[in-house]
Amino acid sequence: MSRWIAHLDMDAFYASVELLRYPELKGQPVVIGGRRELAPRDTPQGRRFARLRDYTGRGVITTATYAARAFGVRSGLGLMKAAQLAPDCLLLPTDFPAYRAMSRRFKAAVAELAPTIEDRGIDEIYIDLSELARQRQGAGHDPLAGLKEVAQEIKNNVRAATGGLSCSIGLAPNKLLAKIASELDKPDGLTLIRPEDLAGRIWALPVRAINGVGPKAAARLEALGIETIGALAAADPDWLRQRFGTHYGDWLHRAAHGQDERPVVTHSEPVSISRETTFERDLDARRDRAELGRILTRLCEQLAADLSRKGYGARTVGIKLRFEGFRTLTRDQTLEAPVHSAEALLHAARLCLKRVDFNARMRLLGVRAAGLERG
Repeated sequence: MSRWIAHLDMDAFYASVELLRYPELKGQPVVIGGRRELAPRDTPQGRRFARLRDYTGRGVITTATYAARAFGVRSGLGLMKAAQLAPDCLLLPTDFPAYRAMSRRFKAAVAELAPTIEDRGIDEIYIDLSELARQRQGAGHDPLAGLKEVAQEIKNNVRAATGGLSCSIGLAPNKLLAKIASELDKPDGLTLIRPEDLAGRIWALPVRAINGVGPKAAARLEALGIETIGALAAADPDWLRQRFGTHYGDWLHRAAHGQDERPVVTHSEPVSISRETTFERDLDARRDRAELGRILTRLCEQLAADLSRKGYGARTVGIKLRFEGFRTLTRDQTLEAPVHSAEALLHAARLCLKRVDFNARMRLLGVRAAGLERG
């Protein structure tokens, strides 16, 4: 192999960061999500933690420890629904500033050893290890042994830089297989997949294991009798094109055979930046106008800070509203010149709101900056 890509995924990242702060919770079922009021309290009897059964509201799980996942709770599940499954799970509020700071630390630790990195979010990255693998091979190492050696050094560096956090790394000739590989031996896994390993390790997996096959596509494939990646690989390409369209059908065929030529992209410009919040109770546009005004102002201030920190102005400002019944509506306003101040964002957002018929109560409000320009 002349090309080796690693996918590094931090293990239960948010929960693991919290366990560094509260080591007494290690090994216990812990759910992360909800409001800051749920933070642990120090009492004369010791530190007291909230439990899922104590929660009321519309919050959702951000992540959970592996011990909590054994009860069927998972990211994206409503906290009150999760409380029905596991009422005694411990509950901690999210602390995104802490997670972002730890994210910067683990990525810096990786860059010390392998600087060709594609940032895919707060807890995962792709790394091009091709050159490092060639160097290890040139030094007399077996190429695969040298590759695993580099990956283990990265894992060790991440653990040391973060105070003990573990990550799982998948190694493969491309990003698609590396992503799948990183999930196979979690937590703290190091998994290498070669093209000849497809039949033995990949084809038995469900089609949903392919990054890019979402719930709807997976359901359609399963309804057609295709439940595994191996079954997808055996499907006739023309049959796939007829049912999923030429572009997606071709991609499904290639993905099932482990084919992916995408490079590791070390820099990309964001398409948009947004801020949104879900209300604790449904709000009425008239009765709760003052509260909605305060929320909109705060969102615009936060968005302005994001734009300033990243060095962008926005030519388009949009709003997102979600009403009771989960009906979602968006409106956009294109501007003559890019803006970045909270005042200008707020003015444009209000222009968008004037084009909305408020005939139902709202549960979510968001503001989005798009058409981003440097400066």
